[in-house]
Amino acid sequence: MPDRHPGVSPRLTAGTPRWGAYAGPVSRWTPAAHYRGQRLGLPEQGPGSVAGFGARLGAITLDWLPCVVMANLATENPPFSTLVLFAALTVLTVGAAGRSPGHAMLGLRVADLDGGRPGWGAVVVRTLLICLAVPAVVYDVDGRGLHDRAVGTVVLRER
Repeated sequence: MPDRHPGVSPRLTAGTPRWGAYAGPVSRWTPAAHYRGQRLGLPEQGPGSVAGFGARLGAITLDWLPCVVMANLATENPPFSTLVLFAALTVLTVGAAGRSPGHAMLGLRVADLDGGRPGWGAVVVRTLLICLAVPAVVYDVDGRGLHDRAVGTVVLRER
């Protein structure tokens, strides 16, 4: 039996312990995990572990607030403009750097299941789903929102 999930690159989990990690395929029939990211072969805590809901909510709030301020100061339709500014900020920063400013402030990054930065298409789809709100607040036992599952990404801690 392999020591990690076959769909997860060694780059994503390099240097992480595997003791007790579930190494089989991930499906709805997979045995219950003891912690977020276990089914993906990720560590329970520390760098490379799955970010919790609170950290992800904090990051999106840190990204959203400047967009609200700019939209209120510069546009006639602040609610729509805020959403457009947030989407543009997210696509550009996550696509180029693998994390948004909010992610950077909280020590998080977005990675695909191969361990690298997600591609531009995945970033665009992920951002559009975040803008719909529902996929971002519905998440699985691995702590991945529907928007992350849809494009094969995961939000990881960097520290």
